[in-house]
Amino acid sequence: MTASPASASDANNAFNARATLQTPLGPKTIYRLDALKGVAGSVVEKLPISIKVLLESCLRNLDGRAVTKDDVEAIARYNAKQPENFEIPFMPGRVVLQDFTGVPAVVDLAAMRAAMKRMGGDPKKVNPLVPCDLVIDHSVQVDAFGSDNALTINNKHDFERNTERYQFLKWGQTAFDNFRVVPPSTGIVHQVNLEYLAKVVWEKDGPGGGVLYPDSLVGTDSHTTMINGAGVLGWGVGGIEAEAVMLGQPIDMLLPEVIGFKMTGKLKEGVTATDLVLVVTQILRSLGVVEKFVEFFGPGLAEMPLANRATIANMAPEYGATCGFFPVDDQTMKYLRMTGRDEKLCQTIELYCKTQGLWRDDGAPIEYTQVVELDLGTVEPSLAGPRRPQDRVALTGMRGAWEKELKTSFGKNRPAVGTAATAETSEGGIAVAEDPGFGGVEMTYEGQKFRLKHGAVVVAAITSCTNTSNPSVMMAAGLVAKKAHALGLTRKPWVKTSLAPGSTVVMEYYKKAGLIEHLDALGFNLVGFGCTTCIGNSGPLPEEISKTVNDNDLVVASVLSGNRNFEGRINPDVKANYLASPPLVVAYAIAGTVDIDLEREPIGTGKNGKPVYLKDIWPSTSEVEETVSACVTREQFVKQYADVFKGSEEWRAIHTSKGELFEWDENSTYVQEPPFFVEMSKEPAAIQPISGARALAYLGDSVTTDHISPAGSIKKDSPAGKFLIGKGVPVSMFNSYGARRGDYRVMTRGTFANIRVKNKLAPGTEGGWTTDYTDGQVKAIYDASVNYQKARIPLVVLAGKDYGMGSSRDWAAKGTFLLGVKAVIAVSFERIHRSNLVGMGVLPLTFKAGQDAKSLGLDGSETFDVAITDSVKPRQDIHVTATKKDGTKVEFDTTCRIDTPVEVDYYRNGGILHTVLRNMAKV
Repeated sequence: MTASPASASDANNAFNARATLQTPLGPKTIYRLDALKGVAGSVVEKLPISIKVLLESCLRNLDGRAVTKDDVEAIARYNAKQPENFEIPFMPGRVVLQDFTGVPAVVDLAAMRAAMKRMGGDPKKVNPLVPCDLVIDHSVQVDAFGSDNALTINNKHDFERNTERYQFLKWGQTAFDNFRVVPPSTGIVHQVNLEYLAKVVWEKDGPGGGVLYPDSLVGTDSHTTMINGAGVLGWGVGGIEAEAVMLGQPIDMLLPEVIGFKMTGKLKEGVTATDLVLVVTQILRSLGVVEKFVEFFGPGLAEMPLANRATIANMAPEYGATCGFFPVDDQTMKYLRMTGRDEKLCQTIELYCKTQGLWRDDGAPIEYTQVVELDLGTVEPSLAGPRRPQDRVALTGMRGAWEKELKTSFGKNRPAVGTAATAETSEGGIAVAEDPGFGGVEMTYEGQKFRLKHGAVVVAAITSCTNTSNPSVMMAAGLVAKKAHALGLTRKPWVKTSLAPGSTVVMEYYKKAGLIEHLDALGFNLVGFGCTTCIGNSGPLPEEISKTVNDNDLVVASVLSGNRNFEGRINPDVKANYLASPPLVVAYAIAGTVDIDLEREPIGTGKNGKPVYLKDIWPSTSEVEETVSACVTREQFVKQYADVFKGSEEWRAIHTSKGELFEWDENSTYVQEPPFFVEMSKEPAAIQPISGARALAYLGDSVTTDHISPAGSIKKDSPAGKFLIGKGVPVSMFNSYGARRGDYRVMTRGTFANIRVKNKLAPGTEGGWTTDYTDGQVKAIYDASVNYQKARIPLVVLAGKDYGMGSSRDWAAKGTFLLGVKAVIAVSFERIHRSNLVGMGVLPLTFKAGQDAKSLGLDGSETFDVAITDSVKPRQDIHVTATKKDGTKVEFDTTCRIDTPVEVDYYRNGGILHTVLRNMAKV
């Protein structure tokens, strides 16, 4: 079967690349990449495969307007060693959303329809133009655990808390074309995407029986990158960008550098995919790969299962890359067949990828910007923490690392028992209260007496798409539980344990392997199908445990098989959080503490009274592989995904409104029309300088979107909590910020309100405080913002390095905008957050090299004038004048991080959605 040329003279076929490919699915049209050989100095055969996907997208979508011949030629002559500073329009094939970020995206679309109606246009023009799938996976919380009823109880609470949101999503499913919703209790978006939604090669209507093209996507969650493990190019964007793609807009991006990551050798006995990804994360974070692609190759991939690749690809946000891409090969095809994909599709995928040069071939002359290499045989069992995914700790050194944390924290002058000491020390450790001899605090819980100490593991969670998508590590966890149960071991009484798989298939193969009873015996009962602990939905600790921790300033720990362990994310009572493989999660639940050397000290005492060591319950690699081979079947995937959009009885029983416009309910505290498009003019005003601004926050380095964006539980004494109480919502029904993302009033009040936020404008505080310079009082950031906006005073934020690193949370930008912030001046930005700020009409500026707020002598009490004009150009210098109380002026230049001409247009319009809406209204 070969590709034959198809003649055409339109702009879409300017390079005569359109051809017909005879496939098992019938004749299909493709856009041949080899047609570009010799065009404008192209080096197609040397391109990284991830760059070829970008090239094919531009070649196929070439129209002379949104995509030009210059765009195609720029990618075709891509020089990895020195990429051109050239902006290209990438048009992803589809969009995936999860419900936390997906609800506000659909709210924005509904608001755009309402605005279109007010502007005299057709509301139906506001409609997704590419396939969009939303998976409800972020809502379920771990309220109940350790019992056979946990799943039922948690699902019941899920629907009680979230019915309003689910009604809204069901409206969206009927109101919009190209929009599907995967109901609750199905799985995690990235695992569902990997196991079912992704096709690797997609097809759409077109000439010649349909058009084939590489599957590609963007998603409203940073871990969308997981799909790169299957050779599908995709990454996380803010909901704002995702909405623009849904509405037919390209993502304008600079051609990235591509780091080649060569893998050789094979993992040692007992080493897991989680251990591997923690090593990869550490290597790449140290190398510095922000805004770069990473492409994996080498002989080490030949026998690496796709599930392991997906684990590595999932963690791209943690190592900082835009994506970690694995080209399609035999392992990809093996996985696709295992997970129930159609055989003719599988054959077509292989044929298409080989025809287009998208098949992994380590003999191909691919050139990368830089190559790093890892011998898989050097990887050792590891964890990462206590607060960042890149801070890997070898299992052999875990106890020493923990003790160093405590010693660094205590310093020479220990605080008295009972005094609050929660801030980080200058050395980076966690400040804790003195506990003589580290003896802990004696307490009784559920009839058992014990001493709760620093380092106690109070949360042990098998959670997150990162690892629950991987049968090898999940089976390993089940086998550890089985061996431990047989020896009479169980979890410690203070450990809150949970099992939350990323798809229902996991429980099918656990059942076939006979492992469920053993996991249950250790407290790892099924609590739900969703992100749970990894996203911060760990639920409250038992009241007695929580009280003991907080009354005695204990530094307790969580161990989870997740991808994020930022401060304040996992549980408000837990200061130290460690990422680990699922089998290690089980082990630490048994040990009950991170203050232990699991390789040398016994993990517990068996029923025969003898000590049991980790090696006694750790399964061999062959044992795991044999169990996976015998118990994971194609039939399980086919069965579980047969009615994936049908949902449970509770889902089907939800009634919702019909019609093209959503009926907003002013009494709802879940879904409200945002003010972004209210009173919007048909034409944008000219860009004006920012004058007389005040600093709302002065922040340090590594402030994440977990610090900025509202997430986790809502405190009753917070601005958001007070608002909900004022609306008659009882504290028991507060739900989480994530669940209330559709109500801008709650979310604005929660922006910068993370319990670990340290604002230099309110020294000695944590948790979203600032000095309000309208009255000189220290108060909640939201309350200060209200005063500033009443006085018509614009605001700025001062920040350090890597500002906005973390998840692709659009509310980090939306909340910033709604607080009245006009500009953020930082040392550097994380890719997604910078883009989102522009997408909301907030100006991102960076200090010049070697400068920051401190070096310039700024303390945040100044007034700021930013000399931006309507003639602003991408990355130009913008002059800033900071005036101190005594009239002294600090003058400095910044770099405007509006990076492209298209972004200038977005900024001028007040945001990307405003731009799209105005363009739609003109047609």
